[in-house]
Amino acid sequence: MSLRGGHLLFWSVFVAGLVADLWTKSAVFKWLDSLAPQRYGVIDGFFQLVLVENSGAAWGIAANRTIPLIIISVIAIIAVLAFFLFVREQQMVVVFSLALMTAGICGNLYDRVFNDGRVRDFLDFYYNDWHFPAFNIADSMLTVAVFFLIISTLFNGKESKAVSSEQ
Repeated sequence: MSLRGGHLLFWSVFVAGLVADLWTKSAVFKWLDSLAPQRYGVIDGFFQLVLVENSGAAWGIAANRTIPLIIISVIAIIAVLAFFLFVREQQMVVVFSLALMTAGICGNLYDRVFNDGRVRDFLDFYYNDWHFPAFNIADSMLTVAVFFLIISTLFNGKESKAVSSEQ
């Protein structure tokens, strides 16, 4: 894959991911806001859509610490973009993962900046009284990106296709 192909993959996945995150947050929150109660069961006893606003990071860590969380997000975006732009040779899975990561960080950063420091979450998996913390598409992209980066690191071999600036 050429350097040009790497950029095409990265920016396409980034834009599609960011649009998907922001659109789903807006659409689900608008729709659920009109319901009483503000939740909708999708798979009874397992999965529902809910309205949750998280003022912290994952699982509410650093709640109400908006400015530090914004600064960390901006630094993370710069680091990921720098890695993508300046590392000479990268596997396709790494480029894909970096794009997902950038989209996820930007989606949640958008919420922090334009939603009074709160990130909109709406996906709720549960069993009886146990609920996994609600999350959103951006969180899902971040999780998938980290998973793919770990897998690509564990199974990195010469047979993997790479994006090279020499091509």
